[in-house]
Amino acid sequence: QVYLPYLPLQSLLQLKLWNKYRVSNIPSLIFIDASTGKVVCRNGLLVIRDDPEGLEFPWGPKPFSEVVAGPLLRNNGQTLDSSALEGSHIGVYFSAHWCPPCRSLTRVLVESYRKIKEAGQKFEILFVSADRSEDSFKQYFSEMPWLAVPYADEARRSRLNRLYGIQGIPTLIVLDSKGDVITRQGRVEVLNDIECREFPWHPKPVLELTDSNAVQLNEGPCLVLFVDSEDDGESEAAKQLIQPIAEKIIAKYKAKEEEAPLLFFVAGEDDMTDSLRDYTNLPEAAPLLTILDMSARAKYVMDVEEITPEIVEAFVSDFLADKLKPEPI
Repeated sequence: QVYLPYLPLQSLLQLKLWNKYRVSNIPSLIFIDASTGKVVCRNGLLVIRDDPEGLEFPWGPKPFSEVVAGPLLRNNGQTLDSSALEGSHIGVYFSAHWCPPCRSLTRVLVESYRKIKEAGQKFEILFVSADRSEDSFKQYFSEMPWLAVPYADEARRSRLNRLYGIQGIPTLIVLDSKGDVITRQGRVEVLNDIECREFPWHPKPVLELTDSNAVQLNEGPCLVLFVDSEDDGESEAAKQLIQPIAEKIIAKYKAKEEEAPLLFFVAGEDDMTDSLRDYTNLPEAAPLLTILDMSARAKYVMDVEEITPEIVEAFVSDFLADKLKPEPI
């Protein structure tokens, strides 16, 4: 197990652990298999709460179909068995009425759900409530046209939180028809694709930095290539430059059944980018190649006149090999 309390990040080992396990808040308790190094459970604190005697040890992940098994509700009181989800893409929606960003996302998500269903896609959303009372749950669920885990079934709600290592709300996990995760960034995808043209939102290797996806900068180290967006083709050219490298890294770690250790972004010139530069105290140069690690308050900067694939690949390789010296953010 790996227990990460709040400590100053005084060593590369600490920094590497925070990055490897994508810790975004504390305290966090993560269980790993010592023989393989693979994560067994990200939400160890919930495990200890729900299974204090260790009857379910070693707390390994279970299939979604097994964890969700049981009755589900519609807001008209109708009850369906979870088997009704079979064969559909599924959005597992962790949300609560007391959370303003949740309510804002729900309004958008209702329209997205309607558009996807009207397009003939097999899609269902499952609301997993974090409300503080059943009355709040009922009030909030009355706005939703999809299914929910009954509020009284706290054990099943907790198991779903554990299954996906939920650390904050709103979170929308999108699953394929087999119950495998397509993306953990459903919130970002819904907000970036209002017309749902890219449903079911398979992840892109390289993202253009926007207000809606900037939250991902807090999820671990991110390579960000800053470009001059006054040149219409600059952002697209930058994406094409980074994409083969991003795809290679993603494929390498996917083969090991691990999350890639870096996210990849291209940032143009806008208010979002200006705020990020100011916050991280970056020079105004463009192009500017950086790796930003917000949780560790660290940055790595390569300021060169021309960014080439060879420079990007060497920069990434040196970062992954711990050969770069971080500067404080």
